[in-house]
Amino acid sequence: MASIEEKVTNLIEPIIEKIGYELYDVEYAKEGKNYFLRIFIDNEKGIDLNDCEKVNNEITDILDEENYIKEQYFLEVSSPGIERILRKNKHLEKNIGKEINIKLFKKDENGNKEYFGDLLGYDENYIKIKQNDNEIKIERKNISQIKTVYNW
Repeated sequence: MASIEEKVTNLIEPIIEKIGYELYDVEYAKEGKNYFLRIFIDNEKGIDLNDCEKVNNEITDILDEENYIKEQYFLEVSSPGIERILRKNKHLEKNIGKEINIKLFKKDENGNKEYFGDLLGYDENYIKIKQNDNEIKIERKNISQIKTVYNW
């Protein structure tokens, strides 16, 4: 059975693409007592508030009609930001050779809970980075978050 995130992605991605945007990601989360459906959009020119409003207006009615989410929720449409969370393989693919930050659920055997390095590659089980002159393989099951690094 498909998750809410997968169902919403399949439903709204064609709509979002039709109006000139890329659906970067969909996140459905409970925070405290509230549920949030977060839609992250992107395009080559970047995203501003008007873009978010446009996408929100295009998808709200169809989300209500399909009624995938039984709980009351807040809909948020936004840019993925400068430092983007990399949850999908397509996100990793676009960032090979770029600096990323990997956070682990708990300290690894080396006592590290966080890594910074250039993304060299990935597969189903591992993320491979280059940190200084060392190649490091990190098991995906131990990773809590991967995001891009923007050097200010």
